[in-house]
Amino acid sequence: MEEKFTDRIKAAAASEPFAKMLEMKPLEVKEGFAKVEIQVKAEYQNLFGATHGGLIFSVLDEAFELASNSHGTFATALSVTINFLKAVKPGDKLIAEAGEVAKTKRTGNYRFLISNQDGELVAHGQGMVYRKDDPIQI
Repeated sequence: MEEKFTDRIKAAAASEPFAKMLEMKPLEVKEGFAKVEIQVKAEYQNLFGATHGGLIFSVLDEAFELASNSHGTFATALSVTINFLKAVKPGDKLIAEAGEVAKTKRTGNYRFLISNQDGELVAHGQGMVYRKDDPIQI
C-alpha cells in the first residue's frame, strides 16, 4: 500500500532545517489541516524578557506550510495576519493549528490558533496562499 502524501509531508517536516533548529514537532497533518508543537526555551526571549513574537509566528507558519501544501501541490504564502493575545514564557508548550477555510484552484484561506499547554489561546490569525499546479516531490 502506497504511503499517503500527508504522511510523507509530515515525515519530511521533521527534518526541515529551520523547524529542526527550533525543535518543532509536526503532530498531525491531513488534507487542509496541520498541528505543530514547540517547547519554549529561555533563549527564545526578546530583550524585554518576553517570548519573541517571531517564535510564535514561526510555529504558526510551520503549521500553515504543512496545511496549505497537504494537497500535494505547491502553495506559497501571500499574506499572514497574527494577533497576540497572551504572554508566553519559557517552559510553555505551544501548539499551532492551521485549518483550511476555503480552497480554490489558485488560492487557499487558512485560520490559525496557537494555544499553550493549558489550552489557553495565546494567538490567532489568518493567511492566504497562492496555489500552483506543480506537484511536490517528497
